[in-house]
Amino acid sequence: MKYSQKRHDLFTKIEPWLYLAPFLIFILVFTLYPVINVFIISFKENYSHLRKTFDGFNFENYKYVLTDEKFRSGMRNTVLYVIFVVPISTCISILFANLLNQKLKGSAIFQTAFFMPMVTSVTAVGLIWRLMYNQNYGIINFVLSKFGIEKIGWVVESKWSLMALIIFGIWNILPFTIILLLSGLQNINEMYYTAAKVDGAKASKIFFRITVPLLSPTIFLVCIINTISCFKVFSELYPLFNGKPGPYFNLYTVVYYIRYAMVEKRKYGYAAAAAVILFLCVMIFTLLQLQLKKRMAKKGIK
Repeated sequence: MKYSQKRHDLFTKIEPWLYLAPFLIFILVFTLYPVINVFIISFKENYSHLRKTFDGFNFENYKYVLTDEKFRSGMRNTVLYVIFVVPISTCISILFANLLNQKLKGSAIFQTAFFMPMVTSVTAVGLIWRLMYNQNYGIINFVLSKFGIEKIGWVVESKWSLMALIIFGIWNILPFTIILLLSGLQNINEMYYTAAKVDGAKASKIFFRITVPLLSPTIFLVCIINTISCFKVFSELYPLFNGKPGPYFNLYTVVYYIRYAMVEKRKYGYAAAAAVILFLCVMIFTLLQLQLKKRMAKKGIK
């Protein structure tokens, strides 16, 4: 009887792990192992993927990557992309989410229109944007010409290529951001708005004094998710410039550099080192945002 009870207690402890086992195995094989392997490869000098040979463990890959002008250019372009896309897309999304939350007549049509890009291939959309950016017959230059602005070579001139990528990136990230912010707005208690209207508060005051502070946790979540996504910019770049990093190879990003090192140069150590550096940059930006959130919470902005 005592032995049977022990077996039952043991099975009760093990049973949850049996249910979790398939998921844990999947995480170990397809997530943790690749991350650890990339970290190890980044320290292997002259690593050969086919022969599985290397000259030793050192920091040569990091030294090369950090002094490579292509990587430095890619890091600069990526950081600029993040700095512009994340704040601008967040501000625009807050305004649109607030309008969609008003439950006005026909708002369902606008919600569908805003969310359609989420179910569309980024590559297909990028090709459409390439046509829109066309210097001679693109709709963007056509609209600008009505204001007396000369034709701009968005995807054929190096000085405009980063701006073209940023504009497309902002548009591409809006649907997901709007959905998250709209869900956050719908969780705000209507009691706050009713009390503010009874006190005679104006719409602008309600927005900045009630909506934005109560929405701040969702805003920080959106900023963190979008920062991570923007640091991995690649799929937006590829269709705009026919698979090249800019019209004159001037628009390398960190992820494109990783592809360049791995696919074109066959230097897996360089690619792994660049990936580790990208991971550290994303982690630093995320920690800074979390720290900012804590400071704002201490000041009473929750």
